[in-house]
Amino acid sequence: MGFADLSIAEIAAEYDLTAQEVCNLCDRLGIAYKSPETRLALEDAKAIISTILSIRQGSGE
Repeated sequence: MGFADLSIAEIAAEYDLTAQEVCNLCDRLGIAYKSPETRLALEDAKAIISTILSIRQGSGE
């Protein structure tokens, strides 16, 4: 499994979310992490980003 070289905090900053909101998504998706600085596997980062985009599309953002 490759690594995306993105942390939870970096994804949060990129999508204008708090690190806690992204951690909550990780919990919901069953993605293990230790802190907002945790580097994510490529598949995990893609799942989080996909979920964020899906939520935003559903809410009309």
